[in-house]
Amino acid sequence: MKTLLAIAAGLVLAGGAAAWTLSAPTRIQASQAGLLSAGNPEAGETVFWAGGCASCHAAAGAKGEDLLKLGGGLRLETPFGIFVAPNISSSSTDGIGAWTVTDFANAMLHGTSPDGRNYYPAFPYTSYARMTPEDISDLFAFMKTLPSVEGRAAGHELAFPFNLRRGLGLWKRVFLDPSPVVLGPVGEVDEQLWERGRYLVEGPGHCGECHTKRDFAGGLVLTAWLGGAPAPTGKGTVPNITQGDANFASWSASDIAYYLESGFTPEYDSVGGEMVHVQENMAKLPARDREAIAAYLKAIPSVSSTSN
Repeated sequence: MKTLLAIAAGLVLAGGAAAWTLSAPTRIQASQAGLLSAGNPEAGETVFWAGGCASCHAAAGAKGEDLLKLGGGLRLETPFGIFVAPNISSSSTDGIGAWTVTDFANAMLHGTSPDGRNYYPAFPYTSYARMTPEDISDLFAFMKTLPSVEGRAAGHELAFPFNLRRGLGLWKRVFLDPSPVVLGPVGEVDEQLWERGRYLVEGPGHCGECHTKRDFAGGLVLTAWLGGAPAPTGKGTVPNITQGDANFASWSASDIAYYLESGFTPEYDSVGGEMVHVQENMAKLPARDREAIAAYLKAIPSVSSTSN
């Protein structure tokens, strides 16, 4: 009996040690760090709007220059609890002003904080993980030019077990993958334009975070990529933006690009809901980038709207 108890205790200890090791926060490799640079803030502004940083980190209802004051505070109510967007302004005490570009890259590409904690995926690093070191560097250079906002945002409001950050390391091993979701275009397209669209949609634009349904663990179901989903906040649904939706399929690439620029649909309806922020961000991108997003969306696998 004692032998069996000893074996069981040994297995528990071994399993705990393995889980602790596998759940450890990860960081960029030296080869990736070597690709980071001082960055170009002018180029970084485009990445900033593509990434939608102001939508979560600026004050509610912010317009104009106030969109560049990233003091955080937005409350995201989800089935897992309430997540509060942090201060990511240039404040060295309350924001990210004391970070290095490597700290920033670890956060964006690995969801790991400078002090070695796992970030919650309400911060969409599973999409940002597909970004290039050049864009990471440029974005950081731009963000360092933005106003310093004093004051820390409130903490997250999470119950057990979701308040245990260490367990997110195991979650990231399953769901954090920098590989492209769609390997190639469906049909004949301008491949260079399509690839730019893939990068924007799957990476900084993080469109899949809302437009793709999730499994019980909160990971994206990639076989239903962009096929629509319940809203992350639990209120309403986010539409299917593949050719499997009859209404969206009727939109031409030009219709999509114009919608991202103007906020008007082909039926002369105007953008609404959470998409207002996204469209306003996309309107600040170069026209060629909106065309690239449209080209990508018109040439990816279809997901039936009835499957969601």
